[in-house]
Amino acid sequence: MNLAQKYEKIKDDFSVVFKRDPAARSWMEVLFCYPGLHALLSHRVTCYLWRRGLKFPARFISHVSRLLTGIEIHPGAVIGSRFFIDHGAGVVIGETSEIGDDVVLYQGVTLGGVSLSKGKRHPTIDNEVVIGAGAKILGPVHVGAGSMVGAGSVVVKDLPEGSIAAGVPAKVISRRRINVHEISLRHDRISDPLIGVIKHLEERVYCLEKIVFEDGKKDAEKATGF
Repeated sequence: MNLAQKYEKIKDDFSVVFKRDPAARSWMEVLFCYPGLHALLSHRVTCYLWRRGLKFPARFISHVSRLLTGIEIHPGAVIGSRFFIDHGAGVVIGETSEIGDDVVLYQGVTLGGVSLSKGKRHPTIDNEVVIGAGAKILGPVHVGAGSMVGAGSVVVKDLPEGSIAAGVPAKVISRRRINVHEISLRHDRISDPLIGVIKHLEERVYCLEKIVFEDGKKDAEKATGF
């Protein structure tokens, strides 16, 4: 990547804030008051150092950045263009995470590992994915492009392209590729994956109660002769 490409990538890191956050009012405010941007710019530096074998400086700068922003991004993580972390407190991105372009993360998101192996152990997030507040993506799972993970969900299995997933563990609610430029944050409109199960159980209980009632009625008629 030449100098002009690096400049364009950093410019995109700034400009995407205005596209994703209606609270952003000026370049000065974004430059000094957005920890998500600070953490991302710090990662651009630490990732450069990490790839050139300067492991300790990369980790030290990353550590200082975490203290200042509350966001932990390992220098080994690969992050694409126009990546946006909104608010950001508590966000953790592990070493072997891979994140595509136009991805949005909210506060408390974890891209974590579930293994002590030194290989690939963190998630791969494709382009144009939105991950809601407090969601956990654990292990070397793959989240397909254009997907949305609901707030507080725990993803431990691959999600196909265009998935809208929610729950613990997360289940695919519907297949509809989102438009990352017109994100709907109305999580109350994401159906609960347990509702269908509960409704099925209610219907089953009703049927069983009806059977028991009918059998009891027949036994009573035989015993009384009526």
